[in-house]
Amino acid sequence: MARDDLAYPRRQPDQAGEDVRTRNWARNATLGSAGSVRAPRTEDELRELLATTQGGVRVIGSRMSPGRMLSLAAQGDTLLDLSHLRGLVHLGEDRATFAAATTLGEIYTCLSSRGRMLPSSPGVIAHQTLAGALATGTHGQGLGQSCIADSALSVRMVLADGSVAEYEADHPWFGAVKLGLGLLGVVTQVTLRTVPSPVYSCQKAVTSAATLETDLLTWNRDNALSKAWWFPDQDQVHVWTAQEASETEVERYRAGGSVLIEEQVTSAVLNSTVDRTLEHMRGDTKILDEQGKPFQTVNRFKDFSDVTGDVYQVFCRGIATPQINVEIGIPLASAGRVVAAIKRWHAETRPHMHYPVILRATGASDSWLSPSYGQETCFFGFVVYYAEDGSLAPEGVDFLRAVERVLAEEGGRPHWGKYFDEALYDWSALYPRWAAFRGVRAALDPHHRFDNAFTSELFAPTVHPSRDLAGARA
Repeated sequence: MARDDLAYPRRQPDQAGEDVRTRNWARNATLGSAGSVRAPRTEDELRELLATTQGGVRVIGSRMSPGRMLSLAAQGDTLLDLSHLRGLVHLGEDRATFAAATTLGEIYTCLSSRGRMLPSSPGVIAHQTLAGALATGTHGQGLGQSCIADSALSVRMVLADGSVAEYEADHPWFGAVKLGLGLLGVVTQVTLRTVPSPVYSCQKAVTSAATLETDLLTWNRDNALSKAWWFPDQDQVHVWTAQEASETEVERYRAGGSVLIEEQVTSAVLNSTVDRTLEHMRGDTKILDEQGKPFQTVNRFKDFSDVTGDVYQVFCRGIATPQINVEIGIPLASAGRVVAAIKRWHAETRPHMHYPVILRATGASDSWLSPSYGQETCFFGFVVYYAEDGSLAPEGVDFLRAVERVLAEEGGRPHWGKYFDEALYDWSALYPRWAAFRGVRAALDPHHRFDNAFTSELFAPTVHPSRDLAGARA
């Protein structure tokens, strides 16, 4: 099988009568055979299942990750559906405990209704389960915070032998446990830190990309939260910058029932840029329904206006649609150099782009396998949409492969829950605690019951296991 097929798989049509849980959400991978899914209703049932069975186990969550992260290693292994383990378990003054399969959207609604939020800002999609979002390093934007896993205060999980372990923030392995790629145990509950939820005023603008190398740092240094979309073909950047709202703005927001305020004054400056971007998408994908989700994701940049609302109303507004999404984190200090490199590459190749380059920055994470571990990070995101027949246009695949190489050469770390070519990365060089994580994995799952083919290759031994464990204790 060609490497393109492994990294960017084709979508497959739905099969009549199939258990959709045996395929990932994008329908581009089969996770296990019919009958491989088990759905324990309680933690005790989960414990009994693990204690009385053998074979590999992978948790499917919301199935939004690439198939290689979720799929089983062998016939007879088990896919775990934890959808019964969801909801608020306990609410404290500055913390909240949720069951692992609670979706981020449910968590955000619960906290917002109480005037609280997580200290980490949200990503754009809220369909993910809590455990899945932690395990893959889901993040938002803003240098004052990092990935959602860094909001965790404790993690409760069932280990491979059916025993229960609970780890708190002061445990030496907590940096591994809270972002563990599903390799250490089956997470059943997470306690999250919460903080008061401010109201944000978000200004939206369009600028030239001529000074993006320096503007990117300025936007993130000068604002509480910032996000940008770069349209290289038109040399334009659409930027959102958010600060806590003024007292007058807060009063207006509260008087309106705490519903997102979208200002009546709109700007059409991006409309022609959006139309040209859609021409590329239309030509590559042959999508006929121009009211469908792929077109909606780009059309929403038209006629934009400033908004006022809480962090979830302002930033968590994604439209979930199957796509190939590549996101690579670069040290923020190197972001300007990477922007310049992409500009040169774009000028030489003039690739087909279905969506602008997404630019988000976060502060340093203390989760060992977070792409932002130990450093302020700028994430560069790239999207290519599927054609009507489930294929990917060769131009789109060429674009993704080329741009990922550019970022990998700059020391990029890919988002675990998105698509990437693992052959481009030297993991132990990129992650200072890589060997230590392997040591925790050896201690908690010595027989690698939670592995699959992809993770087994990812963590193939390079040093003696005892050295890994020594690093984990450090």
